Amino acid sequence: MEMAGSDRIPPYRFSVAPMMDWTDRHCRFFHRRMSRRALLYTEMISARALVHGDCDNLLLHHPEEHPLALQLGGSDPGELALAAVKAEAKGYREINLNVGCPSDRVQGGCFGAILMKSPDRTAECLRAMTGVVSEAEITVKCRLGVDEQEPERTLPEFVEAISRAGVRRLIIHARMAYLDGLNPKQNRTVPPLNYDLVFRIKRAFPELTICINGGIGSLAEAERMRASGMDGVMIGRAAYRSPADLLMRVDRDVFGIPGGTTLNRVLMEMQSYILAHVEAGGRITAVTRHMLGLFTGRPGARHWRRMLSDPALNTSHGPGILEVAFSMAGGAHSVS
Repeated sequence: MEMAGSDRIPPYRFSVAPMMDWTDRHCRFFHRRMSRRALLYTEMISARALVHGDCDNLLLHHPEEHPLALQLGGSDPGELALAAVKAEAKGYREINLNVGCPSDRVQGGCFGAILMKSPDRTAECLRAMTGVVSEAEITVKCRLGVDEQEPERTLPEFVEAISRAGVRRLIIHARMAYLDGLNPKQNRTVPPLNYDLVFRIKRAFPELTICINGGIGSLAEAERMRASGMDGVMIGRAAYRSPADLLMRVDRDVFGIPGGTTLNRVLMEMQSYILAHVEAGGRITAVTRHMLGLFTGRPGARHWRRMLSDPALNTSHGPGILEVAFSMAGGAHSVS
């Protein structure tokens, strides 16, 4: 994995979580405008889709998105191995196996969080992946446990199994996953957080790199997690909904890199990106839908959000929608 910053702080020190329907390539390019160093993740992509579908399109990304990790879903060792080979060939240097998603679609394919019930099968998948890549690191993202499991017992067993399979880094979402009774949205908020268990796992496996995820909404909270022994912190919804508040401070506060960008520069770079996207036949809203939260907490944010979320206005103003929305929002009251 590429190391970031003059003091060689690794990118996983701060990462933006993989989020279905959110962290597509346009979202990631936008996030990269605000942080050069944060580790970004793709949405979860099915290994079967990569092996049997349009691999080039599914793995498409802009070179500037790096450091970038691909998240895979699957439970067939052969398919996962082939998908890992394809991903490495496309330039991905981290391939993350999803062992935490509780959605119905994932359960139907027998992958995601349900794999926590089968640590041996998970280990077999991981060995198949690590055995075919030469440079890419294979990592895991999991939950504390699933359904009736007793995580104090089953989580250490799971971590031991994936460690024996060659995994040296994992991200733990500090909640249980309930596959019966809670929908995916509820699974992100209803199960109580148990950070202490993740801290104990790190103490029990000091040789592993362990990052924590779940309910963390600020850089101050992230720093408290690192002070408690975590090697890295992953933030999801907060980074998406209020990107400027988090991502524009990450390089300085987490990676110790002076300088940084400004909101005006972000807007100019995204306007150029939208223009190129439209010239290639893309839809403006595919990009602007990820930018609704850019001015969250600032005067004019409501007007900005309303204009960008209106498909008719996106169409009528074309690539200039950002400039028009910014002006109508009062210049977001003269941001710098």
